[in-house]
Amino acid sequence: MDLSLSAEYQALQAEIRAFLATHGHKSPKVGGGRKRPDQKTLDWQKTLLEHGYVGRTIPTEYGGAGKKPDVMEAAVIASEFARANVYAGLTNQGVSMLVPTLLEVGTEEQKRAYVGPTIRGDIIWCQGYSEPGNGSDLANAQTKGELKDGFWVVNGQKIWTSSAHYADMMFLLCRTEPDKPKHEGLSYLLLSMDSPGLDRRPLKTMTGRSEFNEVFFTDVKVPETQILVGRGKGWYVANVTLKHERSMIGDAGKMTARLEQLIKLLSVTEVDGVPLIRQAEFRDRLLRLQGEVIAWKAHNLRLLTEAAQGIESGVKRMIVKYGGTMLGFRLSSLAVDALGSAGRNDAGRKRPSYRAGCRGALPPTPPEGAALWAPAKGSGPWNRLIWLGVGGACSMVATNEQAPPTPNQ
Repeated sequence: MDLSLSAEYQALQAEIRAFLATHGHKSPKVGGGRKRPDQKTLDWQKTLLEHGYVGRTIPTEYGGAGKKPDVMEAAVIASEFARANVYAGLTNQGVSMLVPTLLEVGTEEQKRAYVGPTIRGDIIWCQGYSEPGNGSDLANAQTKGELKDGFWVVNGQKIWTSSAHYADMMFLLCRTEPDKPKHEGLSYLLLSMDSPGLDRRPLKTMTGRSEFNEVFFTDVKVPETQILVGRGKGWYVANVTLKHERSMIGDAGKMTARLEQLIKLLSVTEVDGVPLIRQAEFRDRLLRLQGEVIAWKAHNLRLLTEAAQGIESGVKRMIVKYGGTMLGFRLSSLAVDALGSAGRNDAGRKRPSYRAGCRGALPPTPPEGAALWAPAKGSGPWNRLIWLGVGGACSMVATNEQAPPTPNQ
């Protein structure tokens, strides 16, 4: 396997490094948590757009750089930003999930209305999929949409809606064809979160923070034109969106960064004067995880190679979400065990105490961006990765989707 870059990509690599050396100080901190982007983040996003490091392949008429799609370019850009520990731009549900969906199946009017403002960070989106009785069973969604006098009138409830408490818009899956089979009865609507009759209620999670929400719809009116593809095509559009969501969740670069943070944590945390990284149990678990991360990076390189060659990866790509979240779970479990009492979900602590018997465990100033010494702040607590397996359809359901049929099926 030849992992060296060609002259073309080496030139891109040098260009990015020069850009980061000149402009990197303007970047917000990596891992600012799930929140509405502040002005510094929006300014940085604008700089990245101007230089073509985000929105690179989005046509210029929609606010992107209009470059030819090139998976290797994307990989080099991501790698260099990760190496420099510089914020690589917005990766929220609007940018990473809805924009690719609009570019693939949206109308010209919808693309012009939403792609540019979304990639600039002017419009923040949330995803209206899960319901109290229908989480991973997405096709069984019961929120209703009835067409009356040029408007879809929506009634029902969504739950576990990430970012709804500060989002401007929602892409919503609802049942508009009640007489058809469940997969054929859904439609995909785009609606304002300020619509009369819409009520959003934050839910506090095990981390002590409110990242998810309940959203209630009571006769919420959505213009008839705010539908993607057409009536009864929601299942198709939702799956277009879902493939982008699952790829985002299982990112190998994030797992590599987490591993590096974990190594730092085990190196500076001591029990009875001995760093945890020198204790057999922790060292054994760390080495096993290091091997898994190396294998995960190799799998992502395989997918990258196939994408560059135009090969459809099939199941190999489908396992990215499942494999990534389970690896994240194991990384976070080791971190929480190492943190001891600091692994608890005490959201208000600025500097939590460590396990009993710990001596000299903490340096005066934690490494910037590590977010290891304040579990409920920064880039998000370690325990957030423990429950991330529910995102993009829970991991158990993802396993069923990927399992080969039995001889009797």
